[in-house]
Amino acid sequence: MSQRRGALQVEGVSKSFGDTPVLHDVCLEVSGGEFVTLVGPSGCGKTTLIRIIAGLELPDAGKVLLSGEDITLRPANRRSVNTVFQDYALFPHLSVFENVAFGLRSRRVPSPEVAARVAAALRMLHLEPLARRHPHQLSGGQKQRVALARALVNEPEALLLDEPMSALDAKLRAEVRLELRALQRQLGKTFLLVTHDQDEAMSVSDRIFVMREGRIEQSGPPAAVYERPRTRFVAEFLGAANLIAGTVSAGGVETRFGLLVPRCRPLWEEGTLAIRPERIRICPERPAANAVRARVREVVYCGDHADLFVEPGPLRVRTEPTSHARPGDDLWLHLPPEHLEVLDD
Repeated sequence: MSQRRGALQVEGVSKSFGDTPVLHDVCLEVSGGEFVTLVGPSGCGKTTLIRIIAGLELPDAGKVLLSGEDITLRPANRRSVNTVFQDYALFPHLSVFENVAFGLRSRRVPSPEVAARVAAALRMLHLEPLARRHPHQLSGGQKQRVALARALVNEPEALLLDEPMSALDAKLRAEVRLELRALQRQLGKTFLLVTHDQDEAMSVSDRIFVMREGRIEQSGPPAAVYERPRTRFVAEFLGAANLIAGTVSAGGVETRFGLLVPRCRPLWEEGTLAIRPERIRICPERPAANAVRARVREVVYCGDHADLFVEPGPLRVRTEPTSHARPGDDLWLHLPPEHLEVLDD
């Protein structure tokens, strides 16, 4: 684990509110300058975890280290961490310039330095023309950039982002994702994003941590977690997945479709395989192995692709949007064994 500036460690953190446990012995490590995302459904504990890192909550057990220093009991205003919240928390009576300058002024930074640092932050986030406007005169995307500028002007070692794009419409959210990723690369700072949006997590992160019921279910680079889910929850939460019951046999793992994952010995005798819809291939004739004869039940056009729901199954098959398949058509499908993931549960 790198101890460069901004390296973050969470060690054995647990938290309950009354009799309700929220976090269970959570451990994670973030290298300095890395962009990581906590992703999971509402109520999984991700916001509580980020509040503990920010110093807005105290853990019942465990500790938080930043750049190798234990900051678990350090007050929020004495941590080199800034947070961008879901509602941005801008001061409505202050201009954009004064919103960004607020943290510096509260720390009694000399006025010439305040002016220089705020100007640099506004320039970096393309907010210079808006410096005199007030929050009610800004769009959602502009407010989000002001909140980022206010956090970054304090030069934190780590920036925490709690659902910062949830209030934006889909088109703007996609644009802001790209801006956020480019900004992080430009600054080389540690970014920790919290979101329930799996597309958001996959598109901006160096690594993702999938949370479920107060625990880290799986972590790793987005492509690795997506392609190699370890549990049913991860397989279904990150995109669409076909879940197929499997049984251990002498040759590996078999399914009721006649599929085989060879030379595979999971810990269970009966369990589940997962395969992504885009990994299933439609073939003009019967494949040599792992073939399924299927009938199209429904075709759903999704713009950049089409989803075929077929029987037996139901299985979902992702195709080009120009697919000529129609309900009632019979197809040969190939489910490559290298894309049939044997899940732990």
